[in-house]
Amino acid sequence: MKEYKTENIRNIALASHSSSGKTMLLEAMLHVTGATTRLGRIEDGSTVSDYEDEEIRRGISLSTSMVPVEYKDFKLNFLDTPGYTDFVGEVISALRVADSALLVVDSVAGAEVGTEIAWNYCDEFELQRAVVINKMDRDNADFKKALASVQAISETRMLPMQLPWGEKAEFKGVLDLLSMKAYAGAGDKAEDIPAEFSDEVEEARLELIESAAEGDDELLMKYLDGEELSPTEIISGLCSAICAGELVPVFVAAATAEIGMFPLLDTLTKMMPNPAERPASIAEGASGPEELPISGAGPLAAYVWKTTADPFVGKITYFKVYSGVVSADSRVWNQNVGDEERIGGISLMRGKEQISVKTIHAGDIGVVAKLGDTSTSHTLCDKGHPLVLPVPAYPNALYRVAVSPETQADSAKVSPTLTRLCEEDMTLSWRQEPSTRQTILQGMGGQHIGVAIRKAEQKFQTTLLMEEPKVPYQESITKSGSAQYRHKKQSGGAGQFGEVHLRVEPLPDEDFEFANEVFGGAVSQNYMPAIEKGVRNVMRDGVIAGFPVHNVKVAVFDGKEHPVDSKPVAFEIAARECFKLAMRQAAPVLLEPIMYVEVLVPESNMGDILGDLNTRRARVQGMDTDRGKSTIKAHVPLAEMQRYTADLRSMTGGRGVFSLEFDRYETVPSHLMQEIVDAAQKEQEEK
Repeated sequence: MKEYKTENIRNIALASHSSSGKTMLLEAMLHVTGATTRLGRIEDGSTVSDYEDEEIRRGISLSTSMVPVEYKDFKLNFLDTPGYTDFVGEVISALRVADSALLVVDSVAGAEVGTEIAWNYCDEFELQRAVVINKMDRDNADFKKALASVQAISETRMLPMQLPWGEKAEFKGVLDLLSMKAYAGAGDKAEDIPAEFSDEVEEARLELIESAAEGDDELLMKYLDGEELSPTEIISGLCSAICAGELVPVFVAAATAEIGMFPLLDTLTKMMPNPAERPASIAEGASGPEELPISGAGPLAAYVWKTTADPFVGKITYFKVYSGVVSADSRVWNQNVGDEERIGGISLMRGKEQISVKTIHAGDIGVVAKLGDTSTSHTLCDKGHPLVLPVPAYPNALYRVAVSPETQADSAKVSPTLTRLCEEDMTLSWRQEPSTRQTILQGMGGQHIGVAIRKAEQKFQTTLLMEEPKVPYQESITKSGSAQYRHKKQSGGAGQFGEVHLRVEPLPDEDFEFANEVFGGAVSQNYMPAIEKGVRNVMRDGVIAGFPVHNVKVAVFDGKEHPVDSKPVAFEIAARECFKLAMRQAAPVLLEPIMYVEVLVPESNMGDILGDLNTRRARVQGMDTDRGKSTIKAHVPLAEMQRYTADLRSMTGGRGVFSLEFDRYETVPSHLMQEIVDAAQKEQEEK
C-alpha cells in the first residue's frame, strides 16, 4: 500500500445498531474497489472485518476492526464498530481517533437504540457525521420512513444527497443530487436520471442548493441575487454547513447487492474532513497544556486506542499519530509509564491482515507488535518532549460475575489473563473482593462478560467458571458489649494460659481502634500485640455471617497471666474467643453497600421504572425530564441491582441506560438480615 499524505486520509468510524449492515457495507466497498476478489458473507464467516472466532460463531461484530479502503487518490480508514450495547467501549475508543462517523441505518427498522447511542457519542466527541440508509433492496424498505426515524433522534437537519432509484426488489441504484446523474448497481457509470423521478429529484436538488447557500454568507448573497451556484461552490457550501454541524448528509445503499458504493465513496472523500481539518488536540506537556495541530513537523504524539492479543504475533498495539511521524526501527517514550519502547516493524491493518509500511504519517492509524508496557489510552512521544493526550470517559461497569479457575493449572494464570483482557477493553475491570474472597470481573453486560470468558479460554488457554457474585456485606455493632475468656491448656510439660477481658464499642467514623486500658500489670504489655492479632483475625473472618467486621473499637481492660504457662499464642486464642462473645453482646448488625444510581429512560417508561425501583428498596432522590428523556436518581442496595442490566433493557426495549456508583454502607433491615445469616451458616455447614 502506498503512502498517503494527511489531506488524502479519511478516518471514518462506522457506527450504529447491531445488524444494520456496517460490516457488509465495508465488505462491498473492498470488493468494488478491487481490494478483495470476492464478496465475503457473515453467514460464512468470510468477511474481512469480523475475523475473530467468537465473531464468526455469534455472527456479530464484537470489537472494532480497522479496514483501509483505497479509492482514487484517497485512503479511507474505516473503523467497523460493534452495534451491540455491551460493547460500547469499543465504539468510544474508535470515535476517539476517528475524524468523522458514518451511521448505518436499516431501511426497514430505521433508527434503533444502537443508532441513538452512537449518535449521542458523536455529539460528545463533536464529530461530523453522515447517514447511509442501507438494505434498500429489502422487502418493506422505506427510505422516507427510515429518514424520518433518524431525524427524530437529532435536532440537526438531515439532508439527502441521494435518492433511491426504486425500492425493495425494484431498487437498482441511486439518484445523485450533486452530479444530477443516476448510477445503477455499484455506480461506476453515470446515466441520465429517469423521467419518472425528475420532479422528485428537482425538488430535492433545490433543497440541497439552498442548504449549500446557507452554509456560506457569500454563496447566500449570490443565491439570493438569483445567480446559479457552480458544482464546486455547492460542495464548498455543503462542507461548511456539515463542518459547522448544521446538517447531516444522507445516502442510500444496498451493501449485500453492492449498490451505491462508488457514489458513496466519492461523496465521503469530498465531504468528510481529513485529519488536519479537525480541531487541534490539547496534550498535557511538561510545562502545561500544549496545542497539537495534526502535522508531521510537530513533536511526536501518538495515542494508543486499542490493544489485542494475537496467539502467534503477541500483543498488537493500534495507534493514531496526532503529531510527528512514527517510523519503523525507532524508539519512542511512553510518558504514562515512564519507559522507552522500541518500535520494530510497523503495519497497517486490514481486518487481521498486516500490511507492512515504513512510516505512519500524522493523522494516519497504524499498528506495532510486541510493545512491552504500552496499553490502551497511553501516549507515545519523544523522550525529550513528553506529552500525554486526553483519554475519553468510559462508562462504569454495570454487570459483575465471580470467576474461578476450573483446574489447578488454571489457577496460576487467572491474574495475568484477567489483566490482559482488561488491557484490551477499557470497560472491563477485575479485582479481588476481600470480604467475599471472590475474584470479581466487571463489564457492561452478560454478553460482554461471556465473550471475555471465551477469549480467556481461546487466546490465553485459561478456563474460568462463572457464578453470581456474593454481596460484600460487612458486620458491625450498634451498642457496647463486653466479655471475658480464659484459655487454659495443660497436657504435660509447659501449658498455655491466657485470660482476656475486653469491651467493644461502635466507632462510626473509623474502621478499627485498639486500646490498652489495663492498669496494674494484670496483662503484660508484650502480650498486647498477640491480643490485637487475635481480634483482627476474627474481624477478617466475621462473627455472625462470615463477613468482615468494621467500625469497632476494642478495649482490653483486664485479664490474667501465668508466670510460666502464659504465651502470646494463648492470649491470641483467648482474644479471638473473647471478641466473638463481646460482639454477640453488642447487638451485631449487617451492613450492605448502597449504590447511587442514575437511570435514563424514555419518558413513556418512567412509571414502570419507578415502580420497579420501589420493589428494589430504592429511595428516589430526584427526577428530571428533558426532550422526551427522564432521569431518575436513587439510592439502591447493591443486592437488588446485581442483574439490573438485563431487566432495564427488557423494560425499555433496550433504550434505557443507567450508571452505578458506590455511595455508602447502611444497616440491612432485620427481616432480611436473618435470611442472609441463615444462608451463610448453611453454606458454611455444606463446606
